[in-house]
Amino acid sequence: MSKVIKLRKGLDINLVGAAERVLTKSATAASYALVPDHYRGVTPKLLVKVGDKVKAGSPLFFSKENPEVLFTSPVSGEVSAVNRGEKRKILSVVVTPDGQNQSENFDVCPIAELSRERAKETLLRAGFWPMIIQRPFGVIARTDAVPKAVFVSGLDTAPLAPDLNFLVQDEGENIIAGLEVLKKLTDGKVHLTVGTDTTAGVLSRVKQAEVHHIEGPHPAGNVGVQISQIDPINKGDIVWTVELQHVAMIGRLFLTGTVDMGKVVALTGSEVAKPRYFKVVSGALISSVTDGNLRPQAEGEKHDVRIISGNPLTGIKVAPDNVEGYLGFYHNQITVIPEGNKYEFLGWAMPRLDRFSVSHSYFSWLFPKKKYNLDTNMNGGHRAFVQTGIYDKVMPMNIYPLYLIKAILAGDIDKMENLGIYEILEEDVALCEFIDPSKNEWQAIVGKGIELMIKELN
Repeated sequence: MSKVIKLRKGLDINLVGAAERVLTKSATAASYALVPDHYRGVTPKLLVKVGDKVKAGSPLFFSKENPEVLFTSPVSGEVSAVNRGEKRKILSVVVTPDGQNQSENFDVCPIAELSRERAKETLLRAGFWPMIIQRPFGVIARTDAVPKAVFVSGLDTAPLAPDLNFLVQDEGENIIAGLEVLKKLTDGKVHLTVGTDTTAGVLSRVKQAEVHHIEGPHPAGNVGVQISQIDPINKGDIVWTVELQHVAMIGRLFLTGTVDMGKVVALTGSEVAKPRYFKVVSGALISSVTDGNLRPQAEGEKHDVRIISGNPLTGIKVAPDNVEGYLGFYHNQITVIPEGNKYEFLGWAMPRLDRFSVSHSYFSWLFPKKKYNLDTNMNGGHRAFVQTGIYDKVMPMNIYPLYLIKAILAGDIDKMENLGIYEILEEDVALCEFIDPSKNEWQAIVGKGIELMIKELN
């Protein structure tokens, strides 16, 4: 086994509702959709209209910023809606499946004979290029760039995170093929990071990438943290990251010449009756997974829950019947937790022995529980930053998070560069937001900082 990367800083938030290792095939969703807001920096230009027939892999729109990058249908069927918001902004492009599972066909050659240009062309035509994320800034990879390395995380440490080794248990051949394709796209290495407990399963047998082992609390599973430990990003560097199940999809594409966006997601959270794994297709309507699987409400109880595409720290709040109520393109998890909009009698004056506390504000630290049932209540309002050292305790990267946030708020480009804006995305400061006594929206602030940097460098 390679040298183990051991992290001390971070925080594990153990919640009720982790998924059991049981795989269920979900019912075919009533519709599937691509949501442009799931991709950073994409302004869509439609290639279809309502009523058009499409196959899996048929282009629905392209990015105005980079017309080469196509976004394709995950299923075959009919374009049933193009939902728009203010100023005719495209919110989602919806496809109603026909149940035929037909796919566009793509000419593929043996991977050993594959050139970089042909690999890139196939990924672009099939709509798989958005699976490749470029750092810094977390944008879809530039098609004219050659990264110094490609990173794949085989570990997820977020609250209620799925077991990635379980997600890809039947994808061994596809992952191997996908990693071989990624090797064609870089002159450097392809890195795969796994946990120290990965002693069996698909990921323990991978030889097509440089495998690293990492242990420690969350955010050890964040690919940004892994990059900082293995091959840090400096100004001018470009690295690419690919989510593990997307590696398997890429492998399937180059082995079969067809588009198959099937994936496994974990349905988790305290409001789920039986948390477990579901086989779905990317972009599925979330209600196809949640309907009939939530905890029954008690008599007289209002069942007020929040459904999240993703994990509780970084996921997107969705309404199942909303035009944006679809599984996020980069998400492997659906979380359902209490909304937390109930008034609590006496509030902070209560001992709160059942509540999670980092700062020992509650007496629950005297009687710690193994798992907590948390809701979305912020337990306080927004206020000015309190100067404390708590943020550094959950940030394993070599940056000073509070000073970086202040530089972003001030719009100081030079300080943002010097303090590490190239190294992080929103997910890397999610724990800082969670423990912040000032209730500031760290992820939104970092997002604005990244947008500012993109405009500055363009």
